[in-house]
Amino acid sequence: MRLLLVEDDDHVAAALSAVLSRHGFAVQHARNGEEALQALVPEPDAFGVVLLDLGLPDQDGYEVCGKIRKRTATPVIMVTARADVRSRIHGLNLGADDYVVKPYDTGELLARIHAVSRRSAGGESAPAAENGLRLGGVHIELPTRQVTVDGAAVQLTRKEFDLLALLAQRPGVVFRREQIISEVWRTSWEGTGRTLEVHVASLRSKLRMPALIETVRGVGYRLVAPAA
Repeated sequence: MRLLLVEDDDHVAAALSAVLSRHGFAVQHARNGEEALQALVPEPDAFGVVLLDLGLPDQDGYEVCGKIRKRTATPVIMVTARADVRSRIHGLNLGADDYVVKPYDTGELLARIHAVSRRSAGGESAPAAENGLRLGGVHIELPTRQVTVDGAAVQLTRKEFDLLALLAQRPGVVFRREQIISEVWRTSWEGTGRTLEVHVASLRSKLRMPALIETVRGVGYRLVAPAA
């Protein structure tokens, strides 16, 4: 698999490229945002994954992520020292598929790369249903993957939509974290739990319904159907 590594530190890039190469990746190194964007010009979907460091010298990493997402659906993993939830939600809203917080373990990074590439290759689809789901003012159109709240469209990422659609299939039923991760992320890897928390927080924010998705402590999440 070809991987685009966006990293301004040559020493870090060289060490990481060596590790990735040993695991079968063909790495192309971009030292800044402009080089990364130019690498996507000839063939936007040439890479299996983009590994994007946010601390770039020429452009804000979030801005680069947004530009990448406009050009290609290739999975983007952000690498950041910002561990707060707000920063992670911001990255996901811009189209990132996952994130890794520095300092990270290379085994964790490799697992995340393989996870997002599997999800991309396997296709992204919500649970099958003939009709849309309506929960109070929330309407989820499964065939077109569109969501509206009181008639206003809400833009969701692929994983946010899949998560919402899964919970909405059985309102009031508690979905275990392991089940959600298995069905939405198609993996049993435990580290995906942090990504789940960020996606839940992002959904609550975008839908402007903090109480819609209830956390069942120690178990998982359930969707609380709003009043019609």
